[in-house]
Amino acid sequence: MIDRDIKRSLGQMIKGVQVVAATHGGLTRAYTSHWVSQISFDEPIVMASVSPKHDTYPLMVAAGRFTVSILAADQIREGQYFSYPGRKFKYAAPEFIELDDDGLPFVPHAIAWLDCETFDRIERFDHDLFLATVTSVREGRLGEPPLLYSARHGWRVTGGNARAKGQSVRDELLERVAELEAQG
Repeated sequence: MIDRDIKRSLGQMIKGVQVVAATHGGLTRAYTSHWVSQISFDEPIVMASVSPKHDTYPLMVAAGRFTVSILAADQIREGQYFSYPGRKFKYAAPEFIELDDDGLPFVPHAIAWLDCETFDRIERFDHDLFLATVTSVREGRLGEPPLLYSARHGWRVTGGNARAKGQSVRDELLERVAELEAQG
C-alpha cells in the first residue's frame, strides 16, 4: 500500500487522457488511461501501463498490438465510460468506439489515434508495461485542447499558455550565458 503522503504527492501529477483499445478474435475492449507516454525522441515509441486484471489486457497480449485514442477536452463522457470495466456498463455505449478499415478500434472525434505494435512487455507489480512502436496514426482534431486527469484534482481541460507570447525563458538564459562569457 502506498504511503498517504506519497499518494497525495503523486496525485498532483496531471497527464493527458487516452483510451487504449485492442481487438482479437472478433472481441474489442478498451480502457481509459493517463499512463501512456512517448518514451523516445528518435523513434515513435510509446509505453502503456495496464493491469492484467483488465479485460483489455489479454486482447493486447494476444493481438500483439493496441490503439491509443488521445481524447479532446470535450470527450469526458468517453473518458468516464472507459474508466470502468465495460461489463459494469454492460457495454451499453457502442457509439464511443469504432473499428477502422483494418479492424482496429478507435474513439471517434479524438484528437488523434495511434496504432501501436508491441515489441516488449515488462511484468511488474500490479501493472504491466507494454512497449510499442507507433506504426500509423490518424489525425483527428489536432487543434483541440486535450482532456487531462489528476488523481488529486480529477478531470481537467488544458488552459492557456504558461508563458506570455514571445517570451522565451531559454533565450533569456542564453543571454545570461553570453553575458557571463563576455565577462570572461
